[in-house]
Amino acid sequence: MKSSTSHASRFTFHPALPPRAWQPGPLHWLLAGSHVAGVASILVQPALWPWAVGAMCGSHALNFAYGLAPSSAALGPVISKLPTPAAQRGEIGLTFDDGPDADVTPRVLDLLDEAGAQATFFCVGARARAHPHLVREIAARGHAVENHAFDHSRAMGFYGVGRLVRDIGDAQKTLADITGSAPKFFRPPFGIRTPLTEPALARLGLRCVAWNVRSLDSVDSRADRVAARIARRLAPGAIVLMHDGIEGRRRPATAGAPSVIGALPLVLATLREHAWRSVTLRSALPA
Repeated sequence: MKSSTSHASRFTFHPALPPRAWQPGPLHWLLAGSHVAGVASILVQPALWPWAVGAMCGSHALNFAYGLAPSSAALGPVISKLPTPAAQRGEIGLTFDDGPDADVTPRVLDLLDEAGAQATFFCVGARARAHPHLVREIAARGHAVENHAFDHSRAMGFYGVGRLVRDIGDAQKTLADITGSAPKFFRPPFGIRTPLTEPALARLGLRCVAWNVRSLDSVDSRADRVAARIARRLAPGAIVLMHDGIEGRRRPATAGAPSVIGALPLVLATLREHAWRSVTLRSALPA
C-alpha cells in the first residue's frame, strides 16, 4: 500500500471542503454554443464547414485570450479584490506566491512580524513538501496557507479536468497534512486559467483568487520600483501579488537580496502611513 504522503497516492477530498456546484462563465456558454451551432450547420449544410470551423476556432481563441486575464470572470468566478466591508475597514490583502523558499520566506515572515501584518501565502505543493517546517511556521505566525498547485507547471494550461484535480488536489492534501487545515483558495500558476479550471476547482471545493495590484517583483530587481509600482495602486480592498519563492529559485548565488525583501518594508510603511491593515484573505472574505 502506498504511503499517504507519496505524490502517487493522489488526493482524497478533505472533509472540510465538500465539492460545490461549478459556475460556468460567459465564455463557457460561448464555447459550447459555437460548437453546437457549428456541428449543426455542418450537418445541415456541409458546404458551410469552413465558416463553422472558423467560428469554433474563434471561440477557442477568445477563451485563450481571457485565460491570460487573471481577474476576468469570463471563465468563471474569481476574487480579485476584497469585499466592500473589508475595504471600509481599511483592509488590504498582501499575498505571496511560489514559496516556501528556505532563504526568502523566513525574511518575509520577519518583516511582516515587525509590522504586525498578516498575509496570505499561496504555496506550491512540491516546495511545501520539501520545506514543511516553513509552511508550519507561516501558519504558526498567524498567516494563511493557500493552494498554488503541486508542480507549478508551465503546461498546466493544457491539463484536462482530471489532471487539474490531481495536481491541485495533491497540493491540497500536502498543505492540509502539514498545517492541519485545508486551504480554501487557489491561485493558478502564472494566473492562467482555462475553461476547465472552474470545473476542477468546484470538485475540490476551492475558490479562485487573482489580484488587482501586481508588483512584478519576479522580473524587476529594483526594490524601489517594485514598491512604487504597488504604492501607485494601493487602496483599501486591494489584493497585492508578490513572491516569496520564484526569485529565490532563479537568482544566482552571488546575487543580492530579491526585490521583495527591499520592497516589502516600503509597502508596509505605506500601510502604516494611511492607517491601513494587511489581513489574510480568510479573515476578509465571507466563508
